[in-house]
Amino acid sequence: MPLTMNREVFITCAVTGSGGTQDRSPHVPRSPEEIANSAIAAARAGAAVVHCHVRDPETGVPSRKLDYYREVTDRIRDADVDVVLNLTAGMGGDMVFGDTEAPLPLKQDGTDMIGAIERVAHVAECLPEICTLDCGTMNFAEADYVMTNTPGMLTAMGRMMTELGVKPEIEAFDTGHLWYAKQLVKDGVLDAPALVQLCMGVPWGAPDDLNTFMAMVNNVPDDWTFSAFSLGRNQMAYVAAAVLAGGNVRVGLEDNLWLGKGELAQNWQLVERAGTIIENMGARVIGPAEVREKLGLTKRAPKG
Repeated sequence: MPLTMNREVFITCAVTGSGGTQDRSPHVPRSPEEIANSAIAAARAGAAVVHCHVRDPETGVPSRKLDYYREVTDRIRDADVDVVLNLTAGMGGDMVFGDTEAPLPLKQDGTDMIGAIERVAHVAECLPEICTLDCGTMNFAEADYVMTNTPGMLTAMGRMMTELGVKPEIEAFDTGHLWYAKQLVKDGVLDAPALVQLCMGVPWGAPDDLNTFMAMVNNVPDDWTFSAFSLGRNQMAYVAAAVLAGGNVRVGLEDNLWLGKGELAQNWQLVERAGTIIENMGARVIGPAEVREKLGLTKRAPKG
């Protein structure tokens, strides 16, 4: 298909993630205050959307603690800069198997399996404009770790998100995830037009070569909005690729720790560089108000 470049681009900053990066860079935020401050700085640098996980403030390991999410969202909402809030709902579907001859029982270290209501509890409490929905199960990096998102679980979580008025951002790590996302829309679980994040180069999903990327793009319905990212040194190359393919962009320390060779990045620097690339391509970086209008989002205060 011919490329149709996007001329009105929004930037998402994935602030901290849930990977084991907390000891690899001093700039990876851990505490709710650090996460919120990093998100606010990213917004000031041009990010229209901030995608947030939370971590244990002492160890930096990923957390699902509702109080941490509430503090992050309250701090961001109280700031003197506007930004669209996007909270992960990807936690709670982690299985780590035993060795190849004795896969069961599952290893307690790393396994975190909970029900749909608990996986969405912080979304129901904090009421962000967007939350993520990882739209499939996949082998994920480590030898015996599986990211688990069954059709039943996705249907339950997707219905809850829709009923809450929070727009799911479909996280698609391979073409089959897009296939099932379209089924969720067909079944009335998710509203159309949907929002998709194309997650490229994540082991062992879709590799980030351009042929695979365009296969992903070509599987996104024409009336849906998509964004895309890749990891590490390919992060900024994918800013250009996503815009050229008609999409929006995601950068941030969840996906890449480096600004350049030997130079650790901060989130705001990655956003600033992405904005420069977008503008040098002749496109315009749009802000949170325009994103809300484009995606039909409503900014709300949390419960209580």
